[in-house]
Amino acid sequence: MTELYLWLRHETRTTERRTPIVPSDARRLVESGRVRVTVEDSPQRIFPIEEYEEAGCRIADPGGWVSAPPHAVIVGLKELPDAPAELTHRHIFFGHAYKGQPGAEPLLRRFAAGGGALLDLEYLVDDQGRRLAAFGFWAGYLGAALAVLHHRGGLDTPLTPTSKEEMEAELRASTGDLSALVIGALGRSGRGARVALGEAGVDPTCWDLAETRDLDRRALLDHELMVNTVLTTRPIPPFLTDKDLDGPDRRLRTLADVTVDVGSPMNVLPVYDTTTDWDHPVRRLRERPPLDLIAIDNLPSLLPREASTDFSAALLPQLLDFETGGPWGRCLDRFHDASRALGVEATRELGTEVRESGDE
Repeated sequence: MTELYLWLRHETRTTERRTPIVPSDARRLVESGRVRVTVEDSPQRIFPIEEYEEAGCRIADPGGWVSAPPHAVIVGLKELPDAPAELTHRHIFFGHAYKGQPGAEPLLRRFAAGGGALLDLEYLVDDQGRRLAAFGFWAGYLGAALAVLHHRGGLDTPLTPTSKEEMEAELRASTGDLSALVIGALGRSGRGARVALGEAGVDPTCWDLAETRDLDRRALLDHELMVNTVLTTRPIPPFLTDKDLDGPDRRLRTLADVTVDVGSPMNVLPVYDTTTDWDHPVRRLRERPPLDLIAIDNLPSLLPREASTDFSAALLPQLLDFETGGPWGRCLDRFHDASRALGVEATRELGTEVRESGDE
């Protein structure tokens, strides 16, 4: 029978608590009769492995995807380990490989060497170019929440996963007047940022495309806190430069970059060169007047249950309709375009294959 074989891999990053497929949706995939699911055990995943086993999934050891059958589609979220050097499978994850980011070329060369393919979740879009599954709301929510909590009194570090109820309580307990700006306010991440700021009693200034076409940088710098949620696919004039940060009359004190396009020519905030993390979530960019940066590239993992549940619900219908055309076909086309641009064209096609149900 024709069958899609999904292999949910363990995330090697120790702070990655999320999963792209939650147990209840894994059950729906298995019960469809068209999808087989293997799940790697993972000590930090928010959902215990027993829930996947009860859902009818097969269980594998962490890292077992390397030896998975060739037709298996490997599903994850964040970066792959450095080995193997040749990637032979089709992989679904956020590759961050198409905008000139550091490490992009070596990753694509690994796929070319093994004949595999990257189906990047960032480029899983409908025919109008809208993302079909995204963590954007929770990234914006947490970026704004951490910025407010830091600005009003500091963060407990290292950061640890929490629940939305606990985060709401912290935000409502924080007090003080605050002038805040959300850039990209009408998108998913911008909406999340506005919700978090609202729970903290902050009514932010909201900018989107109209306001950034002719950016009023003086007005930007007159806010105490800024949350950037803008994701662009082409270079545009930066929102902030080093010269702006050096101005003595700058009111801006806390900068939360949710997009975190550091190292890419599409970066709209080229005022820092490395991300922050759970152990050190805040970096001081300037001393006089002070300016602190929050730029964590897996923010939604701080609310892993809520973020995973929402993302998995959006991804489920796309996995049930995994085929050569449509959104997944566009993902594959984008991968081939990027590979050709580097002269490392890979050849693996997308379509599912015919396998006996017992074939491993």
